[in-house]
This record gives sequence, structure tokens and C-alpha cells, in this order.
Amino acid sequence: MKWMKFPKRYLIVILTFVSTCVCYIERVGFSIAYTVAADAAGINQSSKGTILSTFYYGYACSQVPGGWAAQKIGGRRVLLLSFVLWSSTCFLVPLDPNRVTFLVIARLLVGVAQGFIFPSIHTVLAQWVPPHERSRSVSLTTSGMYLGAAMGMLFLPSLVKFRGPQSVFLAEAALGVMWSFLWFKYATNPPRSEHQKATAATFGESMLPTKASQKIKVENGPTTVRTSKIPWKRILVSGPVWAIVVNNFTFHYALYVLMNWLPTYFELGFQLSLQDMGYAKMLPYFNMFIFSNIGGVLADHLITKRIMSVTKTRKFLNTVGFIVSSISLMALPVFRTSGGAVFCSSVALGFLALGRSGFAVNHMDIAPKYAGIVMGVSNTAGTLAGIIGVDMTGQLLEAAEAEYSDLSSPESWRAVFFIPGSLCIFSSFVFLLFSTGGRIFD
Repeated sequence: MKWMKFPKRYLIVILTFVSTCVCYIERVGFSIAYTVAADAAGINQSSKGTILSTFYYGYACSQVPGGWAAQKIGGRRVLLLSFVLWSSTCFLVPLDPNRVTFLVIARLLVGVAQGFIFPSIHTVLAQWVPPHERSRSVSLTTSGMYLGAAMGMLFLPSLVKFRGPQSVFLAEAALGVMWSFLWFKYATNPPRSEHQKATAATFGESMLPTKASQKIKVENGPTTVRTSKIPWKRILVSGPVWAIVVNNFTFHYALYVLMNWLPTYFELGFQLSLQDMGYAKMLPYFNMFIFSNIGGVLADHLITKRIMSVTKTRKFLNTVGFIVSSISLMALPVFRTSGGAVFCSSVALGFLALGRSGFAVNHMDIAPKYAGIVMGVSNTAGTLAGIIGVDMTGQLLEAAEAEYSDLSSPESWRAVFFIPGSLCIFSSFVFLLFSTGGRIFD
């Protein structure tokens, strides 16, 4: 009976949290497994960067189509299909660094499949979660990314060591299949009875996908026709949308560069493998998990207690998060002990996650009905950041290695961390100038 009284929207939020956790276990897992296999095969840093960035090409291509599909046929269905597709690919693909073409195609497919996930999640949450719970719900859901990254860093190196790199793919596929079963069994569309004021509050049944033209019976009046069209032009020229886009780009540039290259930094800069680092290797991502949820709870508290307006809350948390992260990123090469580097990277990623309570929830503030579409647009920028950042970092390190003869000196890594640090400062000012917490798309 207690389970029956548990609000269904909480179950939906928990399931979306688990979905992002599983997705990032996959991403971190591939980086770990491929790096080990590539090092054993003698693959150079530039080539490793190219393979690691391939995922993001596919991921970028499906962001906007993912938002469109979620808007038209429902985020619940699209999310399930995405998980089935990428889990199947992981299960079927052998990890052989020398079969470059085959590996590139496989990573492109996984990227395309996972590109549908976050637009679908935002569409589902916009349907289920009332405005006063959105900050902490989105923060909890996205914090699954960081917990997944932390769990991947903690457990997968040992799995690679004892069972080989291919075992990581099989474990990831199994997790994806298990989540798909839970989503298929428990996820539903929100009934109107879940929240009686859903329509006025812009969530619930009123947010479900509708046909392009749908007849509506007006009480004591004639039947009218409502046309549901996505305002593409207004979305693409909107200043607040571009404020989100710029900050999404910066957030993911910093995150993906650290996620893909931090293991190399510790290995070459401090002669430490992931197995040698113990629990320390998961601290930056666990810190993101903690700070993401702190940001969500703090944002909802500031808004519901009327301490700050929605607009001021988003700008405040975004600015604090990105500025502190910028300072930490630029200071990272200065620390010449592994403990100092772990601390600095943990602060940088933790405050980046805090900043997500600003720009990342803002999709639902300005466009609750089109949250998946706006998320698709902004996440395309975030994915381009992965393509540019991960690949360019490989090129920067290749050039630094030629100049300094190795990659153990702080000078060889300075540009790697200075670029995302500078982007954080720029993005925080863009968000201060152009963002808003008010609804601008009906």
C-alpha cells in the first residue's frame, strides 16, 4: 500500500536518473577500455583523440531529431528505443583498435542512439514534473551522469584488468537491457488526475504529443481546430535560447575534455594508472553528483521561498558555478601532486555541476512545451564541444610532446585546461546578459 501511494512522477524521475547513470558508465567505460587496448596496440595520442571524439559526431546528428521525435511521438517511446539500440551495438561490437573503420562506425551508431536520450528525458520531465519541483528533479536526473562516471572510474579499471577490455562492453550492454525492461514496465504517460492544475502550470497531460491538427470541442460552443506547430524560427533567433546554447557548449567542452583526458594526465603527469589511484579517481565525478543535487535543492528553495526570482536564481547559480570552475581549471596544471590535481579537478567539475541549476533547467523555464526541442538544439552545441574539445586536445598534446619531448611537465598541459577555463568566464557573462527565467514560448 505504501508503494501505491508513492507519487508516480517520483518513480519517473528516479528511472531517468538511472538512465543517465547507465549512459555515462558506458561513455567512461569505452574511454577506459579503448585507452588500455589502444596503448597495448601502440596507437598514438592524436589517433586516440580521433576515435574518442567519433561518438560525438553521431551524438550531434541526433540531438535536434531527438527533440522533434520526442515532441511528436512521445519521449517515453523514444527513450526506450534509444536504449535498446545502443545496448545492442555495445553487445555486438568487438573492441579492436586496429580495425579503425569498424570501430568508428560502431561509435557513430552508439552516438546517434544516445543522442535521443536527453531531449527525450527533458520532454518526459516537462510532462510529469510541476514547475516548483523542476530544479531538483532535473538536477537529480542529470546528476546520474556524474554518479555513473564515478562508478565507471571506480569499478571498470578492475574489470578491464581481470576480464579484459571487451568485458566492459558486455557489462554496459547488460545494464542497458535491464534499464530498458524497467522503463518498459513502469513508465507511462501522465494522467490528468495526477495533477488537477496541470494545464495551467504547463505540465501533465496537456504536454503530451498531439497531432499537427486536432479538433477540440469548446464547452457550449462549436468545434474548433487547434494547430500545433513548433516555432523553429523563434527558437533559433531567441537570445535566451542562445544563452543556454553557449553555456551548454562550455559545460560539455570542460566535462568531455576532463572525462576523456584526465586519466592520461594522471598517467603521464604523475605516473599513476587508474588502478593505482584507488577511490581518488572517482572523487571529481562524485563531487559533481553532490553539487548537482545541492544546486537543484538550493534553486527550488530560493524560488519557492521567494528569496530570488526565477531569473535571478538561474543567473546567480550559473555565474557562481562557472566562475569558480574557471579558476580551478586554470590552476590545475600548477598542482604538481596527484592529491592537489584531484582536489582541483574535483572543485572544477563540482562547481560546473552547480552551474547546471542555472542554464540546464532554463529549457523548461522558457519553453516548457518545447523543452525537448530546445534541449536538442542546446545539446547539439554541447556535443560539438565534445567533437572539438576531445579531438583538439589530442592535437595540442601531440604538439606539446614534440616541443617538450614528453607530457610530464605542467607547461605541456597548460593550454588544455586554459581553454575551458576561459570559456567558462565568457559563458557566464553571456548568461548574465541574455538569459531569463520567464516563459517566452507558449
